[in-house]
Amino acid sequence: MRRSSRLLGAIGISLALTATTGGVAAAHAVPRISVIDGRTQPVFSYAGAVREHIRVETPVDSDGDGRNDLAAVDLVRPRETEQGLKVPVIMDESPYYDTVGRGNEAEHKGYDASGLPVKFPLFYDNYFVPRGYAVLLVDMLGTTRSDGCPDVGAAADIAAGKAVIDWLNGRAKGYNPDGSPATASWATGKVGMVGKSYDGTLPIAVAGTGVQGLATIVPISAISSWYRYTRMNGVLYTEDYMPWLAETIDSDPPAKCAAMRQRLHEGQEDATGNYNAFWAERDYLKGGLADVSKVRASVFAVHGLGDTNVKTDNFSTYWEALARRGVPRKLWLSQYGHVDPFDYRREEWVDTLHAWFDQWLHGIDTGVLRQPRADVQVAPAQWVRQADWPARSLDLPLWLRPGQDAQGSLGPLPPRGGTTASFTDDPWQTEDQMVSDPTAASPNRLVFLTPPLKRAVRISGTPQMDIRAKVDRPGVNLTALVVDYGEDERLDFYNSGGGIRTLADESCHGESTADDDACYRRTETVTTRLPLEIVARGWLDARNRRSLTTSQDLTPGKEYRLTWDTLPADSVVKAGHRLAVVLAASDASETMTDPADPAPATVTVDLSGSRIRLPLAAPPAGQDSAPATTMDFAPAPAEGQWRGPKDVVLPRPSRDLF
Repeated sequence: MRRSSRLLGAIGISLALTATTGGVAAAHAVPRISVIDGRTQPVFSYAGAVREHIRVETPVDSDGDGRNDLAAVDLVRPRETEQGLKVPVIMDESPYYDTVGRGNEAEHKGYDASGLPVKFPLFYDNYFVPRGYAVLLVDMLGTTRSDGCPDVGAAADIAAGKAVIDWLNGRAKGYNPDGSPATASWATGKVGMVGKSYDGTLPIAVAGTGVQGLATIVPISAISSWYRYTRMNGVLYTEDYMPWLAETIDSDPPAKCAAMRQRLHEGQEDATGNYNAFWAERDYLKGGLADVSKVRASVFAVHGLGDTNVKTDNFSTYWEALARRGVPRKLWLSQYGHVDPFDYRREEWVDTLHAWFDQWLHGIDTGVLRQPRADVQVAPAQWVRQADWPARSLDLPLWLRPGQDAQGSLGPLPPRGGTTASFTDDPWQTEDQMVSDPTAASPNRLVFLTPPLKRAVRISGTPQMDIRAKVDRPGVNLTALVVDYGEDERLDFYNSGGGIRTLADESCHGESTADDDACYRRTETVTTRLPLEIVARGWLDARNRRSLTTSQDLTPGKEYRLTWDTLPADSVVKAGHRLAVVLAASDASETMTDPADPAPATVTVDLSGSRIRLPLAAPPAGQDSAPATTMDFAPAPAEGQWRGPKDVVLPRPSRDLF
């Protein structure tokens, strides 16, 4: 296969060099990109490519040493760029190149004895350099070979990527290892940033600066707001996270960036969970450093609905903001966890990414913009294409109602006035306990169930809780779960691979060298038989009911209207299953206990003023489905009262930001 690629390269380059008179190659002719059937072709040698290590000057001094930080850049470009060929750039900026590595196989960069890069993690270099691209791997400031200190989402994090784009366009200074000036005369100036997790967050941040030359970004499992990553509506997912992460990604001696970590500790305001100036700096929708209103680049976003690390509101709020501005965009939304699409839909991913980069960086009409905007996985082995996301056609209100025995019910009409139900906070209650034995009485939660569904329904979008309640304490954290009760084969995104299992055999995408292999181990989807699935979750600190920036105590015994969004969802609830809303206070599985209220609060819910709004869409064709305007219920089984699953155990996936 490599022999044929080299032959094609020779043909493509010789055709480009051939003069129009006499078929004689002109010495001054410039090599050209080869395009067949709307795709760039692998006509340039990967083994013979130019490999360089460059340092680019940024405008920040994050380590306080009196000098502007230099960002380390490892790049590989076709050798023909030395003969006048100009190419666009694919860039992956990361804090992980010398710590956890990149990709499912945790690859690290490798260098030869002279310090030049010979090993580039992931497949981008192997695949795209032969097709007429340069690939740049940038060390985020404060990590690997770059100067500075990581400030986790603020100016230092953003500086390197933007400065490198400026360098590629002649607006910033670069240096060779010997200190001489380095220029990018070989670059067209067009850049596409790509990456997963932190690597995907940086493109969102850089795009929000409006930097000229950034043509497209491909953020995978990425953060659009660091506040939203670490907390929701004042409820903390974890404590003292920002300085911990800064220390984790920094391999320099601890003393070097201790002052920066102290500023992170003080700025995050864990005591209240409030949104403040610290978080505004790290908000890429409307922040002081990056703002979606400045985005010039197109966006190809990828996220997993099962991602309990970078939760789905990070993608959905960004997606909605891009839509309001009319930014060209595309979406892949899977059921997996924190997983790169290369590891669950590999062939389709490589082809689609190739088409996307060719469209935006080479200006080729690949047809990718005429495809439906969103690819959504609605079952472990089923993807659908649709015009946009969400597929919602209406918001259906379902009221919280009393039911039989201990359980409540969900219905289209509110109960009579004065109907109430209560629960008391248990700070150690887990989600397993919240969803187990749903018809049994529990002092620490309320469960509201539908009858069995007569036909399948699809929830597509962001459910919203809207309740009236009074509390006997000045504050309480509230949890809402939307649960699909029904035995089914479900994608196991809880497992350590986020829904995949790594196999022994490999597939190859691009050309290899002795130092840089283009082959990666295949994966397979992992499913498991489960009696339920938590479709959506959401949390609210009642003190932040009116404002994320200001906490306000409740007046014990006074009734309040409390509204909050859950995380977004896209899930088909099958015929015969039951849908439930679970209300509780603390969620020990996902959040921190409110430190300001050590005594447990009791919440009394006025059911006549309490409901959930469900975003409904028509299920995919072929399902026994209800219209997207209603929810039809079947009679309860005649063989006895349904009890639901007992002693549910849901494994907890890692929240490491890798």
